[in-house]
Amino acid sequence: MPKLEMLPASASAEDIVAVLKRDGALIVTGVLSAEELARVKAETMPYIEATEFGRDDFTGNLTTRTGALVARSPACRDMVMSKTVVEAANIFLKPFCERIQLHLTQVIRITPGQKKQQIHRDRWAWGTHLKGLEPQFNTIWAISDFTKENGATQVCPGSLDWPDDYQPTDDQIGYAEMPAGSVLIYSGGVFHGGGANQSNGDRIGINITYTLGWLRQEENQYLSCPPDIAKTLDPELQALIGYSMGSYALGYYTPPLGPGQGPEVVPPEFALGKLDPSAAQFGSEELRQQVSAQIRGEKQTA
Repeated sequence: MPKLEMLPASASAEDIVAVLKRDGALIVTGVLSAEELARVKAETMPYIEATEFGRDDFTGNLTTRTGALVARSPACRDMVMSKTVVEAANIFLKPFCERIQLHLTQVIRITPGQKKQQIHRDRWAWGTHLKGLEPQFNTIWAISDFTKENGATQVCPGSLDWPDDYQPTDDQIGYAEMPAGSVLIYSGGVFHGGGANQSNGDRIGINITYTLGWLRQEENQYLSCPPDIAKTLDPELQALIGYSMGSYALGYYTPPLGPGQGPEVVPPEFALGKLDPSAAQFGSEELRQQVSAQIRGEKQTA
């Protein structure tokens, strides 16, 4: 059975990305303290316990999936903005975009009796249309201990180059066994799936995923964290969940006001009460220059 490489919480973002590119997945241990874990549980358990089980085999008939964590939990906001994780996500994804964004937040609780989930790739959220690039940087934070018995995530290290229709054999599937407070980091291209819970307790993990700023998010952050909540967040988190331009001319909107009552083209920040008149444009000069530099670079290498 293949093993996942384990790095300490002190590991650099560069070291994390090096293993991720090689194996497609790894575990970072000791990221959350006992006090931080207790805070996460206190803020999320009321929502978890009120969440219904999934209604099909893939989502899990004995699995609950609880979202909108940015709006609901300050502790989860801290996890989303983890310095090392975000830095590694930027290194991993920035070759394919100007800005990264939050793709989803979800507490996944696998309860006793749940069967194994189908092995899959998370990048299939966009079908198989994306070729030649990696669209996702994924994390699952262990809020409880992860063991093979209680449903530790199945992972196939080294599966990044496997064809989409490949069926892994048992000897190619490892398990992300890790103590609470650890984080499984994996790419959108690695084969994985939830494990079977044959224990007497719940396995609780928090799935936080980042993606390219020009792709549609799996969890619609504008509905899960609407402007009246988003305006209370730190600016960096506002930008990460999507209240910023993804590139030049990517993400602006027109406030649906009466004739002459407002600007016609504004960035998403306008919805948060940032009323700088200079913001009424397709995007910043910096973003425009980034796109122009890419175009010039492609012409030079063609």
